[in-house]
Amino acid sequence: MMVGWRQSSAAASLQMTPVTILLFVWVFSWGHATAYLDIANMTELQKHVSFFDRNKDGIITPSETFEGYVALGCDVAFSRESASSVHAALGPKTSPVNAPLPQINIYIDQIHKGMHGSDTGAYDANGRFVPQKFEEIFIKHAKVRSDALTSLEVEELILSNRDPLDPQSWGGPVKEWGLSYKLSSDKDGFLHKDSIRGIYDASEFVKLEEKRRSSRSEM
Repeated sequence: MMVGWRQSSAAASLQMTPVTILLFVWVFSWGHATAYLDIANMTELQKHVSFFDRNKDGIITPSETFEGYVALGCDVAFSRESASSVHAALGPKTSPVNAPLPQINIYIDQIHKGMHGSDTGAYDANGRFVPQKFEEIFIKHAKVRSDALTSLEVEELILSNRDPLDPQSWGGPVKEWGLSYKLSSDKDGFLHKDSIRGIYDASEFVKLEEKRRSSRSEM
C-alpha cells in the first residue's frame, strides 16, 4: 500500500487481497476436474480437510476454505489470508494432471501429496492415523496434565519436531498448532487430548461450528 495515497470509496471497494484474486480467478475459470473420493474408506487426513469441503464434492475451493475458517470462529481477515496461503500451497500439489489452470482447488483424494515435514508423525505418508505417534505427543510433552497440553508445551512440541534440514516446513506446524490452541483450549489454558484427536479427523471442527452456530442463535 502506498503511503499518502488516498483512495476514493469506489477504489477502496475494488481493492483486491490475494484471496480475492484467487476467488475471482476460480469463479471465472472453466471449472475443475472430476474428483473421486472413497468416503467409506477415507483417511484421517482426508476427514480432516473434508470439513472445508462444504458441498462435499471432493474438491475444496478457496471460497469453501474461507467459509470453513469463518465457521470455526476465525475473523474475516484471518480467514481470507489463510485461504489464500493454503490454496497457493496445496492446490498445485493435489490437483490432477487434467485439472485446468490455475490449479488452486484442493483435491481431497490427493491431499497426502501436500503433507509437510516437521510434524508429529500422527499421520503416515498416506494420511492414515498412527495411534502410537499420537500417544507420543502426550508421553513426551504433557507434563502439567497427562491428558492435555499447555501453551508452553505446544511450543515445546513444535520445536522438538523441527527438521533442521527442512526449514521451509517449520511454518506449517506453528500455524496449525497455534490455531488449534486458540480455538480449542479451555478457559484454564489446556488443549485437551480428546480435542486434539478430534482435530485430526475434523470431529472437533464440527463441534466448534455447532457451538458457534448455537451461540449466535442465542444472541
